[in-house]
Amino acid sequence: MEIRSERTKDIAAVRAITKAAFAPMAYSSQTEAEIIDALRVAGALTISLVAVADDDVVGHVAFSAVTIDGEDKGWYALGPVSVRPDRQNGGIGGRLIREGLARLAKTGAKGCVLLGDPAYYKRFGFETHTALRLEGVPAEYFMAQAFEGPVPSGRVSHHEGFDAS
Repeated sequence: MEIRSERTKDIAAVRAITKAAFAPMAYSSQTEAEIIDALRVAGALTISLVAVADDDVVGHVAFSAVTIDGEDKGWYALGPVSVRPDRQNGGIGGRLIREGLARLAKTGAKGCVLLGDPAYYKRFGFETHTALRLEGVPAEYFMAQAFEGPVPSGRVSHHEGFDAS
């Protein structure tokens, strides 16, 4: 399997995989594909990686900038991340996340946040930091990982593309 940067020809597959992966998730807003599209159109996808197996796109992960208390502090958000349902639980999502975090750190990013299951994301170095918060979500599901320096405090805001519907 190859992990590489998204190409224009991958966009339809990324959309289909994202919709299929999130369809059965009760917590999902079912707008994840639209969020990725909005970030892409706005030029706000800092990193967009696909997993390719046998010339088929089987997974995707996105990273985009966030602000903390309205300021750019060099922090980014991981997500959405999705794997084609018939390929889930085989390590593809983990490989996408690890590669994306490594690439993000190489850009000089200070850190990364995400909203997700702590039991899953702690294996990648994410932890809950009560001083860093995302309004409207339970604190235990909002996690961060610093690449450089301490984890800042404040209210995190995602790109407006996350409001896509």
